[in-house]
Amino acid sequence: MNRGVLYATAAYVLWGLLPIYWKWLQHIPAFEVLCHRIIWSFFMLGFVVAVTGRWKRLRRDLFSARVLCTYTVAGVLVAVNWLTYIWAVGAGFILDTSLGYYINPLLSVLMGIAVLHERLRPVQWAAIALAAAGVCYLWIAHGSLPWIALILAVSFGLYGLVKKIAPLGSLQGLTVETAVLLLPALAFLAYFGQAGLGVSLHTGAVTGILLVGAGLVTVVPMLLFSSAARRIDLSLLGIMQYIAPTMQFVLGVFVYHEPFTRERLIGFVIVWTALAVYAAEGYVSRRSRAIPAARKQA
Repeated sequence: MNRGVLYATAAYVLWGLLPIYWKWLQHIPAFEVLCHRIIWSFFMLGFVVAVTGRWKRLRRDLFSARVLCTYTVAGVLVAVNWLTYIWAVGAGFILDTSLGYYINPLLSVLMGIAVLHERLRPVQWAAIALAAAGVCYLWIAHGSLPWIALILAVSFGLYGLVKKIAPLGSLQGLTVETAVLLLPALAFLAYFGQAGLGVSLHTGAVTGILLVGAGLVTVVPMLLFSSAARRIDLSLLGIMQYIAPTMQFVLGVFVYHEPFTRERLIGFVIVWTALAVYAAEGYVSRRSRAIPAARKQA
């Protein structure tokens, strides 16, 4: 099997299993977990950057106003995404997080149209409309917007948009993002500890190890994903991205027994259908472009 496929599979499987990890830390306030995730991710990323000999170049890039502004925005967006995800898992909304990452690719396409002036084919528009119909159905059926899913999809979509125009590679970029968030995270933990509000300092060795490990479960899938992206086509990577929300869905329904009503099933089926239409259209479009190119080369 292609090594890139193996790396991508490993990355998405780890992301798909992430709810289990955050469930182990659900006795810690989500904001505290977020602070630890930022801190330990930064130190682990810094270690990787140093080992790979990229630290000197990264220090030079940090003096660029464009780099700092871009990655400050990216850091805030990823912090919102991480906080929402950690809180939602601990509060028993894994299915909502799954929905968010199912609709994220289609929402990202809309952002590409609005900001980058990309164009869509009619079938792609139909897929996006179908996904919107699924979200609206869930809104009407439950009497409230699936706000967790929308926050995750919007924050990650905007994050992807910022990263698309960002000047650094994925490893260096995430290092800068966590560096920007490092001082606020340390300050909040210090304040919580001094005010007697911190929980993480009084919960034993196992919890401490898990909090440090939050950096590891953040960095390892990211490095695997970066390696995969260099080795396989983005179209294949795009299809494989549904491994993670599918695993989250399975965990939510069959492991943590979250309520999965008939109305929620209908909403998910509509969104799944939209994704199937979008993926099939993309496959057919690529095939139709590849055949004339192959004939021309022959």
